[in-house]
Amino acid sequence: METPGIRILDVVALVEDVPDRGLRRGQVGTVVERLAPEVFEVEFSDNEGRTYATLALRGDQLIVLYYQPVEVA
Repeated sequence: METPGIRILDVVALVEDVPDRGLRRGQVGTVVERLAPEVFEVEFSDNEGRTYATLALRGDQLIVLYYQPVEVA
């Protein structure tokens, strides 16, 4: 199933824990690469911009975060 709307540089959050990488549901990252139709490389950084994890995630493990209102058609 294609995840609409996930693009490179989108800010995303995990919808499930990834315990083997020490990541919890809700942690925020940035999509830095599209590896396959439904696989994205996501970089997780701290508040100072230091990367603490980069990993491939499926689109169904992510939710895109929006910071501006979406215009209604």
